Parts: sequence; structure tokens; C-alpha cells
Amino acid sequence: MKKSLTLLLAGLLFSAQLLADELKSVSPEQLLDMQQNRNALVIDVRTEAEWQASGVISNSHKLQSFDNQGAFDQNPWLASLEKLKSSPDQPVILVCRSGNRSGKVGALLARQLGMKNIYHLENGLQSWIKSGHPLSPNCLAIACK
Repeated sequence: MKKSLTLLLAGLLFSAQLLADELKSVSPEQLLDMQQNRNALVIDVRTEAEWQASGVISNSHKLQSFDNQGAFDQNPWLASLEKLKSSPDQPVILVCRSGNRSGKVGALLARQLGMKNIYHLENGLQSWIKSGHPLSPNCLAIACK
């Protein structure tokens, strides 16, 4: 009986993992394609100081994830993200400097919260710049064009 219960629980856990969406990485070119052809929402999760220092990807939205002490206030951040989305299944591409923070936030959204169509820019803005793509100057509005 104990063995059957263990197998059942293991099966349920495995099934839940299969249903959870995985975080996917995209290249700079894939980001541009998804932004243009799939109405992907590009979210820059860096800090205000980083936006000021380097600029942002055109048509991206600034939504800082971790504060200067490394804390992430999940519920207000998610509420702000939902306000930006045009539909529940709209692709969301997260961007940070190196891909580390966007990967952490993306994993939370995809794996723990079960959100679909969550991506992050592989190697962050470093790969964007290395690919020769321009950045727009930081602007005061939440969306920069």
C-alpha cells in the first residue's frame, strides 16, 4: 500500500511538471521577430540606474523586478505585468543585463506560477549589444519607443 501511494504521488508530481510551461531563451533576432510578428511584450526588469546608463530596447516596458537590496515583491510586480499584457496568451520576453535576473523571474512565472509563453533574452542586453542592435535612450514613460 505504501509503495502504491508513493508511486501515485510520484506520478502526480511528474504530471504536474509536464503541464508546467518551461522558460525559453530567445536570441536578439528571435526577440525582434516575436516583437514584430507575435505582438510579444518585452519587459526590461533592470533597475532605473541601469536604464539610465545604457538605454532600453525599443518598444520595451520598464518593470524593475529586484530592488537594490535584491528583494522581489512578487504580487505588485505581477499586477503591473498583467496591466501591460493585451491578452492572457501574449508572449512575454524578459530582459536584464546578462540573463540572470530575467532567467530567475522567468522561471518563477513559467515553472512556479504556470504562466505560458514566457521567454527571456539569452545573455541579456549583452547579447543584444554584441549583435549590433541599437538601444533607445531611457525615457520617463513606462514604455519607450
